Parts: sequence; C-alpha cells; structure tokens
Amino acid sequence: MNIEAYKEVFLAHLSTKIKVKEPKNLYEPILYILNLGGKRIRPVLTLMSCDLFGGNYKDALDASLAIEMFHNFSLVHDDIMDHAPLRRGKSTVHEKWDLNTGILSGDAMLVLANQLFESYEAKTYKRLMKLFNETALMVCEGQQLDIDFETKNDVSLDDYIKMTSYKTAVLVAASLKMGAIIAGALEDDAQKIYKYGLNLGVAFQLQDDYLDVFAEEDFGKQKAGDIIENKKTWMYLKALSISDSKDKTSLLSLYKNKSENKVMKVIGLFEKYNIPQLVKIEIDNYTNKSFKNANDLSINENGKKMLLDFGFNLMNRKI
Repeated sequence: MNIEAYKEVFLAHLSTKIKVKEPKNLYEPILYILNLGGKRIRPVLTLMSCDLFGGNYKDALDASLAIEMFHNFSLVHDDIMDHAPLRRGKSTVHEKWDLNTGILSGDAMLVLANQLFESYEAKTYKRLMKLFNETALMVCEGQQLDIDFETKNDVSLDDYIKMTSYKTAVLVAASLKMGAIIAGALEDDAQKIYKYGLNLGVAFQLQDDYLDVFAEEDFGKQKAGDIIENKKTWMYLKALSISDSKDKTSLLSLYKNKSENKVMKVIGLFEKYNIPQLVKIEIDNYTNKSFKNANDLSINENGKKMLLDFGFNLMNRKI
C-alpha cells in the first residue's frame, strides 16, 4: 500500500484501541496528544516494514501503536522540560491541564505502550520488548546528552551524531525493525532495515539543522532558532573545529549571549568556512548509507523502491 493507506489503517486502529475511561483526567490528555496530528511516520514504517518482508501488516498494528504511544509520551515530557506552551499549534498537555497531570498521563502512556506488546506470542514478544526497552533507554540518554550540551564546552562532532542518533533516529530504526520481527524476517535483514532507519534519521536531523538556518521557504517556525537558542548543532561544531583562532573566539562569544545582529554574524562565519556545503556533504553521506542498507535487503525490487522513495520524499519534505 502507499503511505497514506497505512496511515489511515493506523488511525482507525488508534481510534478503536484508545478510549477515555475513568479517571478522565488521566486518559483525556492521552487521547488529546494522540489526536493532535503529526505525520505518523513511525507507525507507518512499522506497518510498511512488516508488509515488505511478507507479513500481514495488520499483525503489526499493536506494535505500531506502541511506538506512537511512546513517541507521544516523550513529547509530553519534553514539553514539560522545555516549558513549551504549544505542540503542533495547540496547547501542550501540561498547559491545557497542569504539570502533575502531564507527568502522570505521560507515565501512563509508557505503561500502555508496554501493554500493547502483550498481544504477541512469547518469542516475538520477547524480541519486541527487548528492542523497545533498549530504544526507550537510548531516547532518554539522547535527551540527557542534548541537555548536557547546553553547558558543555567540549562537544565533538561525534558527540553530536551520537546524541541525534539516540534522541531521534533510533526510534525510526526500531519502528522498521519491529515490522521485520513481526513478519519473521531474517535477523540480517532486520538489522539492515534498522540501519536504514538509523542513517536516514541522522540525515533528516542534519537537514533539519541546515534548513533551520538556510531554508528559503517558511517551515512555520522561527528562522535560525537554533542560533538564537545557542544550540550546538553539527554546523556550529564543524565551524568551531575548522575556524582560525580569532573566528573561533568570536563564535564562542556569540553563543554566550544574545548580541545584536547575532544571527547574521554567525551565518557570516558559517558561510566563510563553507559550512552549508560541508553539512550537505554529510547529509548526502548518511542518506546514501541508508539507501545502500535498503538495496542490500533480501526483498523484491518493488520493496526496495518503496524504501528509497520514502527516503527521497522524507528528505525533500514531501512527507
């Protein structure tokens, strides 16, 4: 099926599986955040992966919902940590209700995600839970690394790739591997499709960093927000690593305050050291790695094409 068809099937499953019950103040926020929209990329990938390896995508519905439940649990808690008032243009859970409700409903979502795997037979359940718990812990580690980077002065490019891999890419990778596990795919294939998702996730985040600063079109968020917020992105770290001592000192100083014309000064330094071109090379590197992982899979050519098309459309913001 195409991406939209998988999405429709997933949304129908969500609507029948997740209901508001007592106490309402625990379950209403859960349904609220789950129905705020989003691209549903992760659950769609679980269904698609199961299909590609010859399984019945319907068998992967509970796992896809568990992935989406965990993803939204992390968003609820991220919004609390960031003191964010809005999520997808609507009030965040802790703003619409209160802080305690946000914490408790988020905790309940993590429990519900675990429960959704109970529909699988013992061998599959064990593999899914092992992958889920490993992934959930890595997401938490990635979030902590991101927080640590705010006050750390010796962040390396490898540190950044590890952080974004853990915080963002591993959940995409796990979504795909879960579909493969449910379909009974070979372990080698399950690992290759995991790597496809991991590399694509890193490429997507690097591109997101680039677009935040250099996008010509409006993506509905603050222009150069990462620079304004002193985010230590790949571009900033790369610029630090190759700039001369004078420009390095200047860049470090700019990221310690909110000086006038800060954004333009940082962009000027990025352009001086060809950072836009260098990050594009890095984006292409990770995208090509993911496409090689897809081509190495023992599935038919139509299946490989679907994964390549998905990657192309994701990177070109068509999904």
